[in-house]
Amino acid sequence: MPTPDVSRLSNTLTDGVTVYQQVVYTTQDLASGFIERIPYFVAALIVLGVFWLLSIIFKKIVHKLLGSRSRHQNLVKVFQRVGGALIIFIGFMIAMVIAVPGFTPAKLIGALGIGSVAIGFAFKDIFQNLLSGILLLLSEPFRIGDQIVSGDYEGTVEDIKIRATTIKTYDGRQVVIPNSDLYTSALTVNTAYKQRRLQVAVGIGYEDDIEAAKAEILRALDKADSVSTKAQPSVIATGFGGSSIDLTVRWFIEDGTQANKVASIHQVIVEIKKVLDAAGVNIPFPIRTIDLSDPSVSAIVDKMQAQQAPATDQQTAK
Repeated sequence: MPTPDVSRLSNTLTDGVTVYQQVVYTTQDLASGFIERIPYFVAALIVLGVFWLLSIIFKKIVHKLLGSRSRHQNLVKVFQRVGGALIIFIGFMIAMVIAVPGFTPAKLIGALGIGSVAIGFAFKDIFQNLLSGILLLLSEPFRIGDQIVSGDYEGTVEDIKIRATTIKTYDGRQVVIPNSDLYTSALTVNTAYKQRRLQVAVGIGYEDDIEAAKAEILRALDKADSVSTKAQPSVIATGFGGSSIDLTVRWFIEDGTQANKVASIHQVIVEIKKVLDAAGVNIPFPIRTIDLSDPSVSAIVDKMQAQQAPATDQQTAK
């Protein structure tokens, strides 16, 4: 008859073998199930690839049908991106049904419904940017190629995506702006209209004739080929400066891009300087007048003379 220690050791070994056998059987079942599902996984990947190709074909068809004739290019992008994403989502759902046993779209919708509150809080900013991107693409306040100003950033729009808009600044940097910022904040589109008004300030001397200077400046604007001939330029007196009569010169250009704006301002300033110099019109520097009759000035002069007197007496004695 076996002793209690031997019996306990035998039971432990038996339990260990049983657990080992269960682990082995479970592993074999998982491996066998995985091997059996491999054809389904391959089929799911093929289905997903087919729908991905269908989304690309759909985008090309939309661009071919609407891209060349539609004035609303942003609307074309909405159809391409939303339609392409919907096709890929349908392909993903079909692939999941094929690859995962017992999976149904209803179960996924139920799971999303349970966690919809948590998902909403976690992805609030993302969803806000997505909705803003769709509204921007539909309303078209600006298009790709427009030059815009948003907050501290100014540049040319390179791409309008569902989540964010990419602009290239004039100094060659790329800035990605969330669409919610563009949709909810003030936005300036410098190229929204064909014509754009520019202005510079010019100061003339108090002794110069304002109307004569105005005529010379208008003649300078006629010489500048960047100034639009479809809109009349203007020169108006705007104030009495510290050393000059202040004039504001305004004109329009036909191309409102930043490069043309800078070039036109340079050309106009050069032409105005030429005609005013030729006409003898003074463009004064700032002038400061010192009144020596003020008592405080006399006190300062007397103090300086008193300080210099001892040094002069010493040099005379030597």
